[in-house]
Amino acid sequence: MTDGFHFVRHGETEDNRRGLRCGGDRDVPLTGQGVEQARQAAERFRRSGRACGLVIAGPLERTAVTGALFAEALGVPLLRRDWLRERILGDWNGLPIDLTRPWFAAGETPPGGEGEGAFAARVLDGVDELANGPAGLLARRPLLVGSKGIARILLHRLAGRPGVELGNCEVVAFTSLPAPPGGPGWWRCDPLESPPEVPVKAMAGDCCPA
Repeated sequence: MTDGFHFVRHGETEDNRRGLRCGGDRDVPLTGQGVEQARQAAERFRRSGRACGLVIAGPLERTAVTGALFAEALGVPLLRRDWLRERILGDWNGLPIDLTRPWFAAGETPPGGEGEGAFAARVLDGVDELANGPAGLLARRPLLVGSKGIARILLHRLAGRPGVELGNCEVVAFTSLPAPPGGPGWWRCDPLESPPEVPVKAMAGDCCPA
């Protein structure tokens, strides 16, 4: 079986509902709707029959609860990894997304927060550990549970999809492809069925060097 993993963004939080920034240094719970989104998404994933032997979630409550619901539905172990923590946003926490979007586009670092380069390196180092570490976790086809920023790095840096944003409880699959002779490894990203209220974004077949 070709190695790979799935990724799901956590369920809705109140900050999501209000369109506010919520970084890895802002720990907020899921809303009631967010819990229900996660339950339904986990059941859809279970019914899909896709191979998954492990759920790995970030340390924040919104990802940990979403991960626990998936692990319970699938009957598989749940691990936590700090590299799946959302980007630290410092003074940008709680600000409207529309206000801060140009700052992100310009590559600015939030006061008291984490730079884009450091954040991307943390996430990609985590993927490398997943793929090449001694535990052999990638062979278990894990489901990773994280936030929008984690998804952004994975979609951009692994699958060549800058600017794509996942909705709450939207799931995508990353598949490791054979490296060309003398070249880097490649990844393919494919969408799964989206939550009913979240449109699917075209990603099938896209890939880029890992």
